[in-house]
Order: sequence, then structure tokens, then C-alpha cells
Amino acid sequence: MRTRFAPSPTGFLHVGGLRTALFAYLIARQSKGRFLLRIEDTDQQRSVEGAVENILRTLHWAGLDPDEGVMMSKGMVKQEGTKGPYVQSERLELYQKYAGQLLKDGHAYVCFCSPERLTKMREGQMARKQAPMYDRHCVHLPKKEVEQRLAQGEPHVIRLLVPHDHVFTYVDEIRGEVSFQGHTVDDQVILKSDGFPTYHLAHVVDDHLMEIDLVIRGEEWLSSTPKHLLLFERLGWEPPKYAHVPLLLNKDRTKLSKRQQDVAAEDYIQKGYLPEALINFLALLGWNPGSKQEMFSLAELTEVFSLDRVQKAGAIFDLTKLDWLQGQWIRKLPIAEFADRLQELTAKRFPGAAHDPHFKERADLIHERVTFLKDGPDMLAFFYAEPKISVELLANTKQKVSKDLLPKILKTLVETLESISEKEWVIENLKEQLLACAKEEDLSQGQLLWPLRAALTGLPYSPGAFEVTVALGRPTTLKRLENAQKILR
Repeated sequence: MRTRFAPSPTGFLHVGGLRTALFAYLIARQSKGRFLLRIEDTDQQRSVEGAVENILRTLHWAGLDPDEGVMMSKGMVKQEGTKGPYVQSERLELYQKYAGQLLKDGHAYVCFCSPERLTKMREGQMARKQAPMYDRHCVHLPKKEVEQRLAQGEPHVIRLLVPHDHVFTYVDEIRGEVSFQGHTVDDQVILKSDGFPTYHLAHVVDDHLMEIDLVIRGEEWLSSTPKHLLLFERLGWEPPKYAHVPLLLNKDRTKLSKRQQDVAAEDYIQKGYLPEALINFLALLGWNPGSKQEMFSLAELTEVFSLDRVQKAGAIFDLTKLDWLQGQWIRKLPIAEFADRLQELTAKRFPGAAHDPHFKERADLIHERVTFLKDGPDMLAFFYAEPKISVELLANTKQKVSKDLLPKILKTLVETLESISEKEWVIENLKEQLLACAKEEDLSQGQLLWPLRAALTGLPYSPGAFEVTVALGRPTTLKRLENAQKILR
């Protein structure tokens, strides 16, 4: 199947748009078809410089590179394929041609109504508690009058003539059979006064000429589908299948908005979410795999995704679930890949990490503790810089480590560890010796190990005390414990 993603370049790509692109990509891959990217920039006033590049970078980051259409190569935007141009502002003559054909065949009409009249009309309708719709003021204008006004250059638009006695029925790939009464469908503007088409005409023309088999889009377009089906019918074309995916919702079930949380995919990229985690999360927003499995790679999604398991109700954008998936995907990274990704970040803070032969082993210590790679450098800082420690950090009421008890604990640690040779400096031996010492000195395991870990790392949370002690080595461990003793004096 040929599917498409057709965003407007009005800013950073919305997470809802990324989900739509994902679903279209999966259907194309399943059917060994083609996934096409088209840029719908007919609303020139809302177009934002750099938005196309952001869309392409985001799709590439997510692993959803298009097979055809607008692409990026070596940082440059280009177009590839035989159905182009794939940028709507480069296709204006086509839209004007088909708008003219609809006008000629009596399926559309010229409207001269001013913005002021239309505003007054809508205000009156709303005051009467009517749905705002064009009142067809211009539909029966004499042909001669229309020609004269056009010849005088009077501003105008072209509207689609919707048969009010018609019932529009179609089968949506997600929602099943859907019907609309013709009298509830507005005479939509299809060509604006500046010669640019509206979305309604442009996407119909493009989807036909680009041979799109399935249109996946948000449910906000559901009520516009009758207009699109009518345009296909009036132009003598077979429409594609349509699938309207559910809205993304905040926890209070309002539409996902900037007021409550981030809505741009770029925000989640900058926060350090892995593409695997965000794609996995977005796939589960509205789609039920029919099993208890929660983690899906892009390859796995390609195997199991189906539109018939996409729900109709809105999907809650739950950041707690996203963070859980992020942690799971971080831990699923092979340690070599995890270390490679983390080493580059750590070296920016601590240049010595760039050529550290032990970096992989050190990264392994925090692999199970990290949710975001960006937190890794702080967690590994104690390997590359002297930690800042305080009495408040060394003491811990939860572990029953009082300030008065600290001198005894640190003295016990130093004496015990000094008795262990370099050759015996391994986890099993350290654990045996230190726990035996704790028992002998009537200290709990926590009372002994909390100050040890805090003195070595300067962190309230870190890898286990034995792992850190081995990783730092005997000389550094003893030096840092001696420094901790000095703080108490």
C-alpha cells in the first residue's frame, strides 16, 4: 500500500503527528508498499522557517525515513519520486485547474462575501444557537453578474456546492460505518482569494495523483471527510481508504496541549528520550496489541500492528508510562552500545573519560540505575573528579548513621580496608571482610556501607558500595576515606 504523512510546516512536529507518521509507516512496511512524505504548506502565513528540516530530522531520529517525497540528504532538503512535486506550494496550477473544472461542471461556485459579512453571519448564527455555516448568499448569483465582478478583479473564493439532500456514508478503517447528513456539511472554500487551495481540495488532488491507498489522520478531520468524498466523486476519482486515529489527551481527558505538557516531539528528543522508547509509547496510544506485551521495537511493531486494534476513544498521554518505557529501553541497550553513547556525553564534562580504558566497566555499574543518558555523567563524576562530601551526606538517619557515630565507622573502614592487599581487592573478599567487621563492631550493614559509598562518590545514590570500592581501586578508596576523616576533625 502507498501511505503518506503530510504535515504542515508550522513549527516543530507534534507528537500526535509523529504517531500518525508511525502508523502510516507501519502499514506501508507491512504491505511492502511505500511511505511518502508530502509537505502541505498552502497556508503560507502559518509556515515557519526551518519547520520542514525539523520534520525530516525528527522522522529520521525515530527511524521513519520516507521512501518517496520530501527527504533530507547531507543536511539538504530534496524531493525524490515520480509523483512530485511533493510540496503543495509548488503545485498551485494543478489545484487551480481542478477548482476550475468543478466550477465549470456546476459542482462549485464563486463567492464574493467579504470577511466582515462572514463574521457578522457567523455571530448571528451562534446567537441563534445554530452551527456556523455559509448561508449560500452567492450560490444563485446570475452568471453575467459573476463574470462582470470577476472581470473587475473583485476578491473572491471558490466554494464546493454540497447537496443538502445527500447522505454521506463510508466505512472508516478504525470507526466502521460513519454517516453524515448533507445539510450538516458546509459549502467549504476550496480555493482562496490568493489563488492557494485549502487543505480540502489540495489533499484530495494530491492523494489521487500520488496514488495514495490509505489516509491515516487525526479524528479532528472526521467531520470533514464528507467534503473530501464529495470532491473525489465530483472529480470522477476513486477515494482512498480513511482511518481516523483517536485524539491524544491530558490526564484530565482534555485535548493534549502546551498548557499542561510538552507537545512537540523535539521536546522529548531534547530531554533525552530514546527513539525506541518514544516510538514504543506512541504506538500504544490508542492501539492495543491484544497481549500483555508492552515493549515493542519498530521491527516488532511492523509485524503485529493492525488498524483493527486501534481504539476509537481518546488516548491518555501518560508521562509515567513513557518514563517507565525509557528506563526499560535504556536497560535493554547492549552494554557496549550504552557505554558508547554515554562516553561521548561524559567526555564533554570530563575529557579524561574519552580515553578511559575502563569506561565500559564503569558504565556497567550504572546501567540498571539510569533512566536518561544525560544523567550518566553526574553518576560517573566520582571517577573523574574528587567528590565533594559533607558531614550531612556521610550521616544518614534512615540508616541510623549519626554524626557522633561517624568517627568510629570511618576508622573501622580505614583499618579494615588497609588490611586488604591489592591482590585481594575483589568484591567477594571485600564483602566478606567488611560484613564480618560490621558484626564485630556491632554495626549494621547499612551503618557501615552508607558512609563508605558516600565518601567514595559524594552522591546520595550510586552503584553499590562494594562495586564502587573495587572500581576505584585500593589507593583512591583509602585516600577518599582519609579525606572524609579530615572533615570530621
